[in-house]
Amino acid sequence: MSKKIVLGLVLLSALAACQQQPQPQVSVTPGPVVVTPEPVYQGKYGAN
Repeated sequence: MSKKIVLGLVLLSALAACQQQPQPQVSVTPGPVVVTPEPVYQGKYGAN
């Protein structure tokens, strides 16, 4: 009889441990995107 109770408690605790925990809602607002100009080709040595 006590084996059934122990087995039931083990199964109940395993089921409780496997349940999904509620995830906290985290909202991240992205900062402004910095747009840089594309580099211009200035020749082999850049001295044009």
